[in-house]
Amino acid sequence: MKIPTRVELGVVVLADIAYNTENGGTVTSVGIAERQNISQKYLEQIILGLRQGGFVRSTKGSRGGYQLSRPASRIFLSEILNALDNSILADTYTAGEESSEIRESVNVCVWEKLNGYLRDFTGQLSLADLTKAYKDNYIENREPMYYI
Repeated sequence: MKIPTRVELGVVVLADIAYNTENGGTVTSVGIAERQNISQKYLEQIILGLRQGGFVRSTKGSRGGYQLSRPASRIFLSEILNALDNSILADTYTAGEESSEIRESVNVCVWEKLNGYLRDFTGQLSLADLTKAYKDNYIENREPMYYI
């Protein structure tokens, strides 16, 4: 499956915001761009889509930046995918489309089931699950650095 870069980075940006604002506060787009190695200009386009999707809000001022608009446990991957590219979880078969019986059989047996599994999986995976996986797999397993 090929996921558009905009969608992939949108999920990464939301995970970054969720992780870095767990204790309150905000994160700046400059900070996100540096941590995730995304150009500032492209990041602003992604954040615009995330704001329009209702996932982030911004605060102006010296302590301004971005934060999630609702708890990470209530933001699901399916919502993010649909907001940034509604074709990812869409059905591949359209009713009324002229097709052969074998093609229709393949659509029912393979593509509809696969899309259903993908919708179910992404509908259960929250942004909080992604940040927990990051902490469990990368943060807590880091070896301490010793300097001489």
